[in-house]
Amino acid sequence: MGTGKLAPCKFFDVPDNIKHLDTKMLDSLESVYRLWRDEAGRADHLRSRTRIFCLFLILRHTGARLGEILKMDDRESINFGRATVTLGTEKFSREVPLPQNVCRELKALIEGPMGMGLEGHIFHLDPGYVRRIFYDRAEACHLPRPLGAPSVLRRSRAVELLRNGVPLGVVRKVLGQSSADLSAVYQEWSEGDVQNIVRRMALEESSLKSSARNTFIGHVAQIRRDGILADVEFETAEGLLVSSVITLESLYKLDLEVGVPVSATIKAPLVSVRPIAEGCTSSTRNCIIATVTEIKRTEILAEVSGETEAGTRLCALVAAWSIEEDGMSVGDKIEFCFKALSIVLHVV
Repeated sequence: MGTGKLAPCKFFDVPDNIKHLDTKMLDSLESVYRLWRDEAGRADHLRSRTRIFCLFLILRHTGARLGEILKMDDRESINFGRATVTLGTEKFSREVPLPQNVCRELKALIEGPMGMGLEGHIFHLDPGYVRRIFYDRAEACHLPRPLGAPSVLRRSRAVELLRNGVPLGVVRKVLGQSSADLSAVYQEWSEGDVQNIVRRMALEESSLKSSARNTFIGHVAQIRRDGILADVEFETAEGLLVSSVITLESLYKLDLEVGVPVSATIKAPLVSVRPIAEGCTSSTRNCIIATVTEIKRTEILAEVSGETEAGTRLCALVAAWSIEEDGMSVGDKIEFCFKALSIVLHVV
């Protein structure tokens, strides 16, 4: 931890008895909450629904216990300057970073007209009422009602952090746990480590946005250099190997070395698609097999979206005639291919 760089852990399975939602499900649930809030027809309904929506955001992104938020004094616990929320008791308090988009939602509620008269107790709501709303929102998202429970959000955040490479010891500190939900060796981490590691993920969730349709998160597995260029191979959490060719100047500027966490983006027009054919070879370094999930087309262009078995989403923008020529349709397994020179690397 002395270098301040985090090597993401490998993809892992969660025991069947740990009921949780994956990131895609959590994002869908958040969209359902947002739509429910925006559909409020009266000012008092909008205020009530916004309080519930913001409560959900805090639980989803911190893994806090419902009781911690319901008795929280928002004036003392939420620090917009530091983008953090302080949870727990005075003796066992912990400071957890919040994504910037969550801070914006909270700031608009707490400091806006809807927060007038609720200073300090904006989340002081009846727990039974909150749970009923949470179960209803899960049902609206086509999930079993029990999966909308606050405790499920808490476990889901723990799994999400672990799958993003955050060590179990740090996850336990973030959640304020005295015992682990998942079986692993306990490790102690300083408060500085907690802040730095979880901050990286908060930044990834809110600030690292790009117009590129294809994004990969992983860590550097191998680097090969010549006199001008460097071939950087990185491995994603799903086990995909992706190669990127950059200049040596960029390599040194990014301070890349084996184990460093990185993200990579590729614009859709730089990605090609082709049917899977035995014995067919290509000079393209990166070819990923995925199932076609959607095809949008005009007379000239076609946007092909796909998803790997591990859940990685891909998108290509190609000539419409090539789709018709290959007879490509939703449900087909195809290859998404892109050149190593087309990838833009970022240090996480």
